[in-house]
Amino acid sequence: MTPCSRSWPVISRLLAAVLGGYLLTYCFTAALARLLPVERPDAVLASTLLSFVLYTAFILWAFAVHSLRRLAFGVALSLPLALIGFWPQLLELLG
Repeated sequence: MTPCSRSWPVISRLLAAVLGGYLLTYCFTAALARLLPVERPDAVLASTLLSFVLYTAFILWAFAVHSLRRLAFGVALSLPLALIGFWPQLLELLG
């Protein structure tokens, strides 16, 4: 095996952890800030504080999970969160 082929699983997990984790955390923060039943500044603060925990947990999980398919599914969870978090902006953009 070449050194490049041996390092590909680590590089792909690293990219998925950093970029995919950031995407998931960004969408989670927007969705949670919209869904929390408190004043907007408090909701933004609470969701931002939780985002640090989520990002760290996702990076650790990215290297603990056995299958890259499960890791991709974890990143794909950002799509429904993005719809929840950015629904008003999407409606404004479309119509």
